[in-house]
Amino acid sequence: MSAKELLTKTFSDNWVALSREKNREIFSELDVLLRALDRFFNIENLPLPKEHVAARNFFLELSVVRDGILRVLGLLESIIPESKRNIYWFQKFAVSKYLNDKKRDAFREELYKQDVPEKSLLLLYDSIINLKGIITDILKTEQIPYLTFTNIGHIIEKDLRENSFFNPFSRDINPEFDVIENREITKIVKSIRERETKKYVSLLLLSLFKFLRYLRHADNSAKYGSLNSSLLIILLLRSEITLARTHMAKMSDAVADERLRGLIPSLAYQFSVESKRVFEQELKDALSGKPSQHLKGFLENSHGILKNLSEQSILQIVQFYKPAINGGEIFHSFMTRVEQSLRLREDLLILQKFLTLMESRKSDEGRLKVFAAMRNYMLYFQSFTFKLLRYDDYDEFSSFFERALTFAPETTQGARLARLMDKLKQFRIFVDTCIRQLSNRAELQDRPIDTDRIEVCIKQYLQ
Repeated sequence: MSAKELLTKTFSDNWVALSREKNREIFSELDVLLRALDRFFNIENLPLPKEHVAARNFFLELSVVRDGILRVLGLLESIIPESKRNIYWFQKFAVSKYLNDKKRDAFREELYKQDVPEKSLLLLYDSIINLKGIITDILKTEQIPYLTFTNIGHIIEKDLRENSFFNPFSRDINPEFDVIENREITKIVKSIRERETKKYVSLLLLSLFKFLRYLRHADNSAKYGSLNSSLLIILLLRSEITLARTHMAKMSDAVADERLRGLIPSLAYQFSVESKRVFEQELKDALSGKPSQHLKGFLENSHGILKNLSEQSILQIVQFYKPAINGGEIFHSFMTRVEQSLRLREDLLILQKFLTLMESRKSDEGRLKVFAAMRNYMLYFQSFTFKLLRYDDYDEFSSFFERALTFAPETTQGARLARLMDKLKQFRIFVDTCIRQLSNRAELQDRPIDTDRIEVCIKQYLQ
């Protein structure tokens, strides 16, 4: 039997097209994760100090890659029918066992043509299987030099870019997945008369919706993949945001409308600030080997910040053309800037109340009772409110929470409790300042404080 005949059974019925139609979300996640794996090997995208990189042990980084590879493998095994996988592995065995070198070369040549998607997908599957084995064995050494790490990256880079049908970098915007499904936004874009402006606005909106697609696949509350797979995708956005800011700079110079030229630098600045907040604050310890619950918290906050940033940016562009539209018409569970400011103000007031209550208690027992309740509230605040803080306030909150949450009420007494009370007082003064600054926001003028919610919340935690 010829090589071509041997491969016919596997590639004769266009099963990739059928699988793509049935598993659109899986193909979308595969596209995102392949991009993320490649970009992860660019040191500039990692939350690492750039000095002494050559002397660093990249064990943790390669462990993240391994988990990403395992997730990709799981996706591929969902996409490729089991019968096709079985035939492919049987063919590989038969080729190595029974064919001479000449026929073996012909088999490989036929496969490497990649003239149909089925061949490309199975070549990708084969590469991922091989990478899993290599990386698993290398990790057993527990010492991964920088050069070894980058060499693995070069192999992945080469395999992806040589894949004819599943190279995630063949297009910046993938029309299969990166689309604007909201009809109102589509109508607005089509109504832009100036051709150059329409092109730039379209590309920017598509990029922002692409960010939301990436974030959908990094959402730990909705997925069953590892935390490290989510970390790969979040770090991919560091690279994507850098490219988007370059696009914004070109757009600001190219568009004719002066008001639009004023909006774009504002969006670019927001991305600059929030990127620093995510990649230099939230994720600065993501590769430090801390327990998984810490990484989960870092990723949830980062996800919330980037999702909010992308949605708010889309809304600002759309409202430039149609001021009457609101975020709820575009996104599910959208929180406006006013709602965010109101929630932040109330949550800060609850935290301030707990700190004041601790200071007002005269006995150690009374203080520790309030402290235990406040610690539980701080866990909520850390998970849901941190992402609403200003960039300049984040470090102070993060530092205090890290210290306070390590204090166990049952072992906090005497001089230890006195030190805690001193820290609490200093932090309460800082929170007072944050609340005063927050109250100056234009959107909060004439907005009453929901005192009932504050009192009910405090009582619930004190029970």
